[in-house]
Amino acid sequence: VQLQASGGGLVQPGGSLRLSCAASVRTLSSYVVGWFRQAPGKEREFVAAISRGGGSTTRYVDSVKGRFTISRDNAKNTVYLQMNSLKPEDTAVYYCKAHQLYPPTDYWGQGTLVTVSS
Repeated sequence: VQLQASGGGLVQPGGSLRLSCAASVRTLSSYVVGWFRQAPGKEREFVAAISRGGGSTTRYVDSVKGRFTISRDNAKNTVYLQMNSLKPEDTAVYYCKAHQLYPPTDYWGQGTLVTVSS
């Protein structure tokens, strides 16, 4: 499984971006997909995740709740992260990860840089 993350860029505080994670497989719906981020000098942290299938279950780190929304379009084999009300502390490289349950395997995308600055 190959993942291509895109949509990063430079945005002012309070602005919005939408990240995309496109998969090379037609069965991305079979995977739990998550977004992670890594700020300079910090460890990679969990941001959001969405369940398999229709994505009825989502989970977020507390710092982005109410601002970020994860969703999936299985017809396009793509998972999105809509980021609103961005803050400078959201600046990081954002990675998507697809998790296969059996056998347990993680697939990572290459990352996309988000910079929030005035």
